Amino acid sequence: MNSRQPSIRNRLMSLVLLSVGLSWAAMFIWSFHAARHEVTQWDETRLIQLVPLLSRLDADDLAKLAAHGIDARNEIPDHARSVEHDSDYGDRFVHVHVIGPDGGTIARSSDFPVSDFAAYPTNGITEVDAANGRWLLYTARDARSGRTISLMEPVNEQSDLVSGVAARIARPVLLILPVMMALVWFSIGFSLRPLASLSKAVQARDGRNLRPIEIARSPSEFSAVVAATNGLLERLRMSLARERTFTADAAHELKTPLAAIKVQAQVAMASDDAGQQRLALERVVLGVDRSARLVEQLLLLARLDEEAGINVSKLALRDVVAEAIAFRRQAAHDKSISLRISGDERAEVYADRVLLRVLVDNLLDNAIKYGKTGGMVDFNLGMDAQSVRLTVRDDGPGVSPEEMNRLTDRFFRGSSATASGSGLGLSIVSRIASRCGSEMRLDTGLNGQGLGVLVTFPVAPSSSNLPVSSSNPSAHDDRTAVA
Repeated sequence: MNSRQPSIRNRLMSLVLLSVGLSWAAMFIWSFHAARHEVTQWDETRLIQLVPLLSRLDADDLAKLAAHGIDARNEIPDHARSVEHDSDYGDRFVHVHVIGPDGGTIARSSDFPVSDFAAYPTNGITEVDAANGRWLLYTARDARSGRTISLMEPVNEQSDLVSGVAARIARPVLLILPVMMALVWFSIGFSLRPLASLSKAVQARDGRNLRPIEIARSPSEFSAVVAATNGLLERLRMSLARERTFTADAAHELKTPLAAIKVQAQVAMASDDAGQQRLALERVVLGVDRSARLVEQLLLLARLDEEAGINVSKLALRDVVAEAIAFRRQAAHDKSISLRISGDERAEVYADRVLLRVLVDNLLDNAIKYGKTGGMVDFNLGMDAQSVRLTVRDDGPGVSPEEMNRLTDRFFRGSSATASGSGLGLSIVSRIASRCGSEMRLDTGLNGQGLGVLVTFPVAPSSSNLPVSSSNPSAHDDRTAVA
């Protein structure tokens, strides 16, 4: 049994909060490093700005300044703050070392950390490790006075400027996070409300209720799902309707031959006349044959409705027609009906061989059954660049124009039909033609009489992966009398 999967609401909530959390974390780290870099640049800039000022002081003032030092604290002293935890409030002085144009020392702080400047570059900030910590060293030569000024300041390693910036960024995030979670939860729930409505509407549908689903003010994504669901419900409704009709018609059609078989069996059992018994049993056999044929056709129709695909191959149309004619030759002979194949014998079609044979066989059976005695059935084969055509025509009584449109309905038989039948033949032909990607059209038969059935096949298969036979019959156009 599968474990319960998380809901879309919880999944979206987790993904949104995770995305926002990762984004905020990246922003926090970026801001922290940016603030740290800015604070470092602040200290370095202060050293650079002091050089022009010191270059204009006389020797006495420089000596006094070097003895006293330059206060480099970043913030006003606050007794509520702990100096040990924030060096911005502690004593931090810039130490001065000034050398005159002649190379002599003009002024020097008593505790200047560095004595040898040759190892360090000029006009650049350098971090120096001295005995009492890390220092920023800046040395520059003033072109106007000729002085070389070196300044050193302790590195501000315990400043709360960076942590303060980080705290100011993190504090609103922590305060807003619960509010944002509530808003995200509400927004996701509101956005998924049409999905809940769709779920309830689908659960309310069954075989008795397949009405289209209507959800007011649904987003475009849900509208597509609703449309697809309604399409599925419509196809299901039509399928169930066909099934009910099919079941009712099949029950009705099977009831008649079964009742006739029962009557004839009762006649055979009740009669003492051997001839009458034999006649009754022969009628029982005919009834069984008719019932078996009807069941066979019903199963074929059911299989055509259920199968998802067919195996298509390249077939010589004349060969399939000739097989069907050979199978029905005796039935045609009993009614003195001539069968012939005319047209272009090179015609080849892409179809399933079994289904194509059933299609041709049903057309021939229908033409023989309803054709006139001593008449003719013509199979005409034609092909061009667009299509391959099979036309089957007889010269029987035909059907009225009003009834012709109903000939492909299941169990329908024209009012002029005199032979026994189930009314499924042309329905099967129409269904097979549809499955093979072909078109079927009904018209008049030979010499303006009877019925003509035209089936138009595509010249190429629907897929390039279909197997193709290598048969290539010889081409000639004539009329071949078969029976």
